[in-house]
Amino acid sequence: MFVRLGFLILIAIFGVGCNSSKITPEKVTVGVVSYGEENVSLDKYEDFKNYVAAQTKSIVELEPAYNELQAIEQINRRQWEIVFAPPGLAAIAIDRQLYEPLFSMGEVSSRQRSLLIVRDDSSIQKISDLANKTIALGQTGSAAGYYIPLYDLYGLTLSEIRFSPTPKTILQWLEEGSVNAGALSEKNFEIYKRQFSQTKFRIIHTSRWIPPGLVLLSPNIERNRARQIREFMNQAPANMTADSGYIPSAKVPEYKQFIKLIKKVKPLEQRTKEKPAVLLPKTSVNTD
Repeated sequence: MFVRLGFLILIAIFGVGCNSSKITPEKVTVGVVSYGEENVSLDKYEDFKNYVAAQTKSIVELEPAYNELQAIEQINRRQWEIVFAPPGLAAIAIDRQLYEPLFSMGEVSSRQRSLLIVRDDSSIQKISDLANKTIALGQTGSAAGYYIPLYDLYGLTLSEIRFSPTPKTILQWLEEGSVNAGALSEKNFEIYKRQFSQTKFRIIHTSRWIPPGLVLLSPNIERNRARQIREFMNQAPANMTADSGYIPSAKVPEYKQFIKLIKKVKPLEQRTKEKPAVLLPKTSVNTD
């Protein structure tokens, strides 16, 4: 009797161990850039999160980064399995071979441009008028707020460059007069200018087109699981893909030229924190 009882106890223990190992799902972390508007970002991706969780039998968590700097840290450490990456972050991730492009976040008609904005009552009319003025840029990693405007301002000497944590802050600084001009995307300008009804803004420069952002997939994900995620995302309902901002049928854009542009302005980064900020690479000094 005691032998039988001991045998049953062993079976029970073994059974619990097996069941607990079977019901432990994998975790998938989805990274997004929210610019501090956490609720908006999380609501936007809620259906996507639930869909991927149901299809892959995983625990799916949304993790917002409040600006590009935070997002770059997570990308460099490969902390996110799936990333909804704006163009600047996508270029960094692809160039460093940290992530694999999965889907485009826009068709050709939805590509963005960078704008240089001033107050409507400003005397500034063109880029050359910004010499010795104070300019607001976005954070490192932002295509429209940082890389593209640096490229367009190449060669100028600015009194100071201030770095804004969000696109909305740039318009706030312009409104209060603490900067003379600011750079942000066409899309963000249309969104946020409505919140400044007492101040009129004017565009003095519109940049070249910027490629759409990308949905990226971490190479750390096991190959079969990565294929599974790609298939489920490709077959997702149209209303869900529209809310989360990716288009399964759109061709993944070519990023080579955009990456070249970023590399061209990279030598300027150390100059941007100087006062005045001379937007030319520092020439190497021959010590021989």
